[in-house]
Amino acid sequence: MEGATAYTAPALKTANLAIVFTDIQGFTERTSRQTLEQNQRLLKVHHDLLTPVFKAFGGRIIKSIGDAFLVTFESPTQAVLGGMAIQDRLWQYNRSVLEAERLDVRVAINVGEVRVEPNDVFGEPVNIASRVEAIAEAGEVFFTEAVYLAMNKAEVPSQEVGAFELKGIPGKIRVFRVPRAPYRVEVPAVVHVTPGAQAPISNEQPPFGNLALSRMPVSSHVPGPDLAATAAALGSRAATVGGQIVGHTRTVIESVKAGRRPSALALRKLAIGGGVLALVLGVGFVLRDSPAENAIEAVAEASSSKEKIPLKEKLALVQDAEKLISQEKSPGERAWLRGQLAEALDAPGQAVGFYQSGVKAEHGDAEDRLIELLEHPECSVRVNAADALGNLKLDSARGELEDLAEDGGPGEDPGLFGCDSREAAKKALKRLGR
Repeated sequence: MEGATAYTAPALKTANLAIVFTDIQGFTERTSRQTLEQNQRLLKVHHDLLTPVFKAFGGRIIKSIGDAFLVTFESPTQAVLGGMAIQDRLWQYNRSVLEAERLDVRVAINVGEVRVEPNDVFGEPVNIASRVEAIAEAGEVFFTEAVYLAMNKAEVPSQEVGAFELKGIPGKIRVFRVPRAPYRVEVPAVVHVTPGAQAPISNEQPPFGNLALSRMPVSSHVPGPDLAATAAALGSRAATVGGQIVGHTRTVIESVKAGRRPSALALRKLAIGGGVLALVLGVGFVLRDSPAENAIEAVAEASSSKEKIPLKEKLALVQDAEKLISQEKSPGERAWLRGQLAEALDAPGQAVGFYQSGVKAEHGDAEDRLIELLEHPECSVRVNAADALGNLKLDSARGELEDLAEDGGPGEDPGLFGCDSREAAKKALKRLGR
C-alpha cells in the first residue's frame, strides 16, 4: 500500500554476562514446619546478608523469588569472588545461631550472551546456570567451564568437579568449584579431584579464607541486622552509643570502642579465665592477664581507630584472636570470648548466639551480657537476645524481659517485614511460664 511504513521489529538487547543463581538448601521443607513469621524473618535475614555482597562485587540483582536470587555480573571473576564472599559471610553467621536457624546456601555461575530486559534475562546461559545450581552443594561455589576459561585464574582458585549431563542442555557441561582454604593463588592452577570429593573443612576459619570477603569496601558493610562479622566491619568506625552505659555490666569492649571515660558502674571486675580484669580509669583500655582478651581488645581498638590501618593488619589481628580463643579449654569461656570478639567487630547480633552457648555452659558473664543486650539500641539485636533467653528459659531475665515487653525500644516497626522486640519479649516470657 502506497505510503505505508514497513514494520521494523525492535532490536533485541543482548549482553555477555556472568549469571549467578543462589538458593537456600532445604528451604521448601523448612517452610512447611515454620510459622509465617519465622519464614518472613528467615528471608529478611537472607536478603540482608547477601544483597550487600552482590552489590560490593558489581552484581545487579535481577530478581529475588522466595529464597532464590538471580544476579548478573559484567565480570566472571567478580561473580566468583562474590560467591566466595557470600559463603564466608554465611559461615560467620551460622556460627552464631542455633542449628535450626542456619542458612546453607548454594551458588552456581555460568557466563554467556543473554537477552536483557528491564527486570529479567533470558537465554541458554541462564538455563545452564539454573541447572548447575541444582547439582551444587550447600556452602559451595560451582561454576561452568565457560566461567573457568573467562575468569582471572590468578585471582580465583579452582577444582574440576566433573562433566555432567544437565536436563534440557545438549552434551555434557564441565563443572568446577572453588576449593576450600587455605591456598595460594599467585600461580594459576587447577586441581583435579574425584567428582563429589570434599576438601577438608576447618572449623576455625571461613571456607574460603576471607580471600574475597576482605576485598569488600567499607561502604558495603551496612548496619542494621549486624548478622555477620566480616573483614569489612573492621574498616568501619564503631558507632558511639548515645546516652549512659546500658545496664550494670557494660562490657569492656564497648568502653574501649566508645572512647570515653568509663563510669563507676563500668569499672566492675570481670572474672575471665581465672584472672581479674580492671578498666583503667581515664586510659580507655584494659589491663589483662588473658592473651585472648588482649587480642580481642586489639581488634576493638583497630575497629574504632581514627587512623587508617592496613586491612591485612586488621585481618591478622582477628586471626590471632580466633587462634587464642580456640586454645581455651573451657567451652563456656570460648563461647564468651567469641561473643566479645563479635562485638569488637561491631556484630552484636552474632554475639548473641555465642553468649547463648556460654550460658548453656554455665558462664556467668555470658548470662549477664545476654540479658544486657535486651536494652541494645538496635531492634534486631534485642529480638535475637529475647529469642535466646526464651530458648534458654532463663528466669533471671524475667524482669528485663517484662520491661522490654512493656516499653520496647528504639527502631520498633511491627509491620510485615519490620522489627518488634516487644513481641519477641512477650514470646520469651511465655516460654518462661508467665
